[in-house]
Amino acid sequence: MDNQSPSALPDIRQTLVLNAPIQKVWSAVATAEGIAAWFMPNNFQPVLGYEFQLNAGPFGDSPCTVTELDPPNRLTFRWGKDWTVTFELIQREDKTEFTLIHGGWDADKLTEFGETHRLVRDRMSGGWVGLQKKLQAYVEG
Repeated sequence: MDNQSPSALPDIRQTLVLNAPIQKVWSAVATAEGIAAWFMPNNFQPVLGYEFQLNAGPFGDSPCTVTELDPPNRLTFRWGKDWTVTFELIQREDKTEFTLIHGGWDADKLTEFGETHRLVRDRMSGGWVGLQKKLQAYVEG
């Protein structure tokens, strides 16, 4: 692990048990169609080092790069200039434990849009709760 700066803020870390098999959840979090269904429009491909865009609506396209790919258990990508997002999946019998980790927060930094990381982190933390509900509805529906 890299050394965190003194102004580092904790990762957003949220875990949810989904009533769906791991392959179904993997398809929802590691394909362009799946990601678009619950998160954002994108041109993702599950290829290590692949550069893609997340369409953040009014904020435009955010550049991303796949940095870790371990199907069907883990996907990490760099999002924008500071963040990393990891989707971790663990099979629990016929269910899947899904953990989202959104890291790279620093109280001294501003986003590309000039907002403090602290402000955006609080907003995103709440936003991820809603997104996970959408993911749950998508894979359990």
